[in-house]
Amino acid sequence: MLESTLELDLPVEARAVLEEEATLLERVRAALDRAQERAARVGGRAPRELRSVAALRELRDEAAAASADDLPAVLLEMSVRQRLIEQEPREALPDPLCPYLAHLRVDEGKGAKDYLLGHATFLDPSADVRILDWRVAPVAQIFYRYREGDEYEEAFPGRVAEGVVKARRIVVVERGALTRIVGDGLVLTRRGDGRWTLAERAALAMQPGGAGTAARPGSLGVGAGAPDHAKVADVTALLDADQYAAVCAPPEQPLLVLGSAGSGKTTVALHRLARIAALDPARCPLSAMNVVVPEEGLARLSRRLLSPLGAGEAQVKTLDAWSSATAREVFGKPIALCDDPPALVSSLKRHPALYRALRERFARLAPANTTLPRLRRRLADVFTDRGFLEGVVAASGGDLPRSAVEETVRHTLLQIAEPLDRQLASITVASMKRALDGRAIAEGTPDELAGTLDIDDLPILLFLRAARRGLDGAGWSHLVLDEAEDFSLFELFVLGKLLGETRSVTLAGDEAQQTSSSFAGWDAARAALGVGDAATCRLAVSYRCPQPVAELARRLLGELAPETPARAARDGAPVGLFRFPSEAQAHLFLAGALRDLVGREPRASVAVIARDAGAARELHALIEELPEARLVLEGAFSFEPGIDVTDVDSAKGLEFDYVVVPDATAAAYPMNHEARRRLHVAATRTSHQLWLISGAAWSPLLGDVGAS
Repeated sequence: MLESTLELDLPVEARAVLEEEATLLERVRAALDRAQERAARVGGRAPRELRSVAALRELRDEAAAASADDLPAVLLEMSVRQRLIEQEPREALPDPLCPYLAHLRVDEGKGAKDYLLGHATFLDPSADVRILDWRVAPVAQIFYRYREGDEYEEAFPGRVAEGVVKARRIVVVERGALTRIVGDGLVLTRRGDGRWTLAERAALAMQPGGAGTAARPGSLGVGAGAPDHAKVADVTALLDADQYAAVCAPPEQPLLVLGSAGSGKTTVALHRLARIAALDPARCPLSAMNVVVPEEGLARLSRRLLSPLGAGEAQVKTLDAWSSATAREVFGKPIALCDDPPALVSSLKRHPALYRALRERFARLAPANTTLPRLRRRLADVFTDRGFLEGVVAASGGDLPRSAVEETVRHTLLQIAEPLDRQLASITVASMKRALDGRAIAEGTPDELAGTLDIDDLPILLFLRAARRGLDGAGWSHLVLDEAEDFSLFELFVLGKLLGETRSVTLAGDEAQQTSSSFAGWDAARAALGVGDAATCRLAVSYRCPQPVAELARRLLGELAPETPARAARDGAPVGLFRFPSEAQAHLFLAGALRDLVGREPRASVAVIARDAGAARELHALIEELPEARLVLEGAFSFEPGIDVTDVDSAKGLEFDYVVVPDATAAAYPMNHEARRRLHVAATRTSHQLWLISGAAWSPLLGDVGAS
């Protein structure tokens, strides 16, 4: 039956698996054909409806023979049954072109039993066919949690299931044809000519030896001694010549450190801070040194990495924490903030076009008008002025859509409305100011925005104050700005006003890794910061990513890639590419691969980097039973071994031994500049090996790489 597709040179075991799966698929297809024929005979009704129709026919027969006394009750029952049939949702049969996703065989002591996981439930006991919805079927837990040959014990509704997993395979059926079988010990793939090839288990596992390759507390710096850096205590000795020269730049010389992912920008910036503090502690005390970064994850890592350098007392803050603290200090009062402003509004408020427009609009603002209440009113006027906002959008060069205007106006009108607590001030009964569930009346409604500002408003307010009146306070002795491509010009301007007379500052960044629309170019960034004369150091070697990842990263950037590519310091594990027809199959494969990896390398740091926080939550739900799996959002990394399921924004600036991008699809990463940079950031977080997984069409950014 299978002579046309079987490879005669396949091992006996592989041929047996292939024939078994092909036979099972034929049995399922035949069962579905019979179910379709039965449904067609009754006007397209599904199996569950057939039982209801049969019951209705029995009632009709009963009514024909019923006595006059019994007839009303029988007719009422018939009416109820008829309404149930009309209201009952029709059961969709599995798609015969792709009826299931995976095959699980278990033995609970009464003989082996086969379960197929799919998108719809279909049972045909006479044909020994059991297709279960993988999202809700309890037996799906066994597929996720166990491997072939494992004994299991699971609590199912009404019973405790105990047995042995006999077979566990992802089965890829495309257009009705079996094309791939991914088992715990083999991969069978059907080629275009119909012949089958076998790949061994190694093709399914990440390459071993990655544990400890990523920078961790006590191992900052990956310079000339990179191959052994995880075992070396004095990492300062590992700095290469370019890195060391940058570290030793005169303290009074502002410095811009540029380099690709993994080139050591953070290493240089933090070492320079530590050296300046050590050379002249009286003039440059650590307590007057500051490190500001965009994300909490990088802030946490920077604090830990500074400790071995003797610079743990330096203040490390995120941009949001810095702007909130500075606004409270400058304006002398707390400010109510909107927790989650619309993304378009944030993009507009951080864009260089707004910076230029506000400089012009408020060029003659009187210093007396820079109090917080007056600045808030002027900012509200700006963000409800459609003509002004349309000019900003037009000057953005296509970065901002026209819809940003109405979104900003709508959001601002809600914020300048009178808060409900003031409207209810005349009510003296406290319980009348709360909803039935005990929450404040405005909570969870648009009224909750009343009286608030966005976190992105704070740098703008501080900019207007600093430009016309200055900022009080002693100047900082040294400032490090890491991932500086994500700073807005407003933030850079205010930070520049906080520098001491020596203008001692280190900017570290890479325009290829920007993840927001705030970047205006390095010349504009230096000018806003007030250090137009800053020297530039370019780091030409990427120590983090092995050669295969570095090559892929450059292809991802396309036209955005720098003219001169960074040189990878070492060869390394190949990039793993795994595509499946459906997201469910991709998730099943990922869950098994991660379980294998943490079992083999329990000390490894693994990052599963999803496109956004929502996707990260969904992925974590699939593997949350693994004790090593952690959902990490908003930068709350522990930097301990295990699996961090996170998103691109949270992972930026960090590195891990292994990285998996679980959604390298066209939907997640389309063909545009923003997607290029975001996928590039995700891919370049690894120091050992990268896997790209897709449960749909590959992202077009992968080009020929993802053509398989």
